[in-house]
Amino acid sequence: MKFYTLTLLTLLLFFSCKQEQSIAKQWYKGNLHTHSYWSDGDEFPEPIMQWYKSHDYQFVALTDHNTLAEGEFWKVIGSDSIYQNGFENYLNTYGNQWVNYTTDSLDNISVKLKTFEEYRPLFEEKERFLILQSEEISDGFNNKPIHLNATNIQKKIDPQGGESVSEVLQNNIDAVQKQSDQFNIPMMTVINHPNFGFALDLDDLIPLRNGIFFELFNGHPAVHNAGDSLHLSTERLWDLVNIAHIKANKPLLYGLATDDSHNYHMKGEKWSNAGRGWIEVRANALNPEALIEAMKAGDFYSTTGLELKTLNFKDNTLSIEVDEEEGHTYQFSFIGCKRGKTEPEVLMTMSGDSAQMKVTDELLYVRCKIVSSKLHDNPIEDIRYEMAWTQPVLFGH
Repeated sequence: MKFYTLTLLTLLLFFSCKQEQSIAKQWYKGNLHTHSYWSDGDEFPEPIMQWYKSHDYQFVALTDHNTLAEGEFWKVIGSDSIYQNGFENYLNTYGNQWVNYTTDSLDNISVKLKTFEEYRPLFEEKERFLILQSEEISDGFNNKPIHLNATNIQKKIDPQGGESVSEVLQNNIDAVQKQSDQFNIPMMTVINHPNFGFALDLDDLIPLRNGIFFELFNGHPAVHNAGDSLHLSTERLWDLVNIAHIKANKPLLYGLATDDSHNYHMKGEKWSNAGRGWIEVRANALNPEALIEAMKAGDFYSTTGLELKTLNFKDNTLSIEVDEEEGHTYQFSFIGCKRGKTEPEVLMTMSGDSAQMKVTDELLYVRCKIVSSKLHDNPIEDIRYEMAWTQPVLFGH
């Protein structure tokens, strides 16, 4: 009997350890804002996916405006040599059996674009690369551009409209949630580039329900991440919305860095290029369910190049260590808001390759911004150095 009990305990311990190993979390690198020839990007989906996969991304969302890559769609290739050469490269890479194109009497080339279901098998690999079906719902109010990324959707969602900026946002957020409930599949909505056209302000964002993601950094050169003399930066918007949400017992707003890439043949500060900003998500598997669950829990960070070796919030202590590059220095700024106050402030700064801060109940929240001395190789605006942002954390959570 003792032998049987001992054997049973041994088996239970073995399977318990195996289960813990199977759900061990790891970091996955991804970009959730990308455009192609299906809307206003200047490249076919296949070379775009190949670029991201070859640059060590594990997941990407193609987010063309008000469309999904489905059905029949023909793209006329621009006459500029850049696009003509791009087509030749596409044809040479994928071959005549894959590329369906026609040439008219004026030598204009039209190409039938591959659908999501056609091109995804070329790139997806279990635990190595995942493509999320997504859409940039592009709406507006009084000529203000109001755009949201709907991630992991199953059917195209038409812009919902509304009688105010905030109502337009809410209606589109609700439409994504409705589809998520309908299919019983996790989806997420990201409020894109709030300062594009200076369309969104604090009063538009604070009232939102279930709008827990927005773009803190967007790599398009026309989005005004830094704000101007009359408009808040996206980082300050982030803090002020979270102060209001915490006081109202509403969910935190989490901040993403994205490329919003459109241009794949020309590189520089005038162009919307790939590789400017991404997220690192800590999840237990590379699938939509695990990634979205982790993101909704705030278990990710955003970056323009700087990568973290460790990031933990345990026993009310936020601990961070950068993946240090030789010859570069790092500054950590812990930012938050004290209870009874209405403004964010820098609570503590440290230099080195790691830092930590104890979060007390005197603070509404704490987040950390880490800035490297390393220059970004393809910057926009005046955001010249590589940096990363952790998500806000709360005492006791």
